[in-house]
Amino acid sequence: MNPAGIVHPLVAGLDMTGTLVFAMSGAARGVQERMDLFGVLVLAYVTAVSGGILRDVMIGAVPPESVASWHNLAIALAGGLFVFSFFRVFARLSHPVMFFDAIGLGMFAVAGTRKALDYGINWPMAAILGMVSAIGGGMVRDVLTMRVPTVLHADIYAVAALAGALAVVSGAALGISQPLAAWSGLALCVFLRMMAIYRGWRLPSAR
Repeated sequence: MNPAGIVHPLVAGLDMTGTLVFAMSGAARGVQERMDLFGVLVLAYVTAVSGGILRDVMIGAVPPESVASWHNLAIALAGGLFVFSFFRVFARLSHPVMFFDAIGLGMFAVAGTRKALDYGINWPMAAILGMVSAIGGGMVRDVLTMRVPTVLHADIYAVAALAGALAVVSGAALGISQPLAAWSGLALCVFLRMMAIYRGWRLPSAR
């Protein structure tokens, strides 16, 4: 249990990197929607921090890290400015938003699960909280740009995050080192998400 709120360096690193990547995902969507600079930066920020704020509130880590510290704001704004300035480079990727989103999804799933475990949350709920922290930012981004959230589609999104989260809790239960469990969860989540994008892997949908 982590009553003092001390965050493992691995979790902090993944959280910050995930914040940057999700910010770039939000900024890329904002540029695609032809928003001005302010709109792009707002979308970058809310995409980057929404999932983490929800997770922190639910595990009792208040005030949330993104509110208590200016670091996440600075990281999100830097990512947003970078994409806004050099979007033509990213446009060469066939799916720039989906690419960044897949990386951020894996990082937040792993970091969210690990942080929940550190705060004494039982393993099933820790995995769910990891998934929630991973999908929260993308849902807010999609709603603000008037799209049906990706998580509600039939393609593998929340399931990929949940798989990565379960890899982390499984590693903790088996006594596997945190870095190995974290990288395994990240790789599994990103692999499943990219296969859904490029190979059309889908869950059964309502007919």
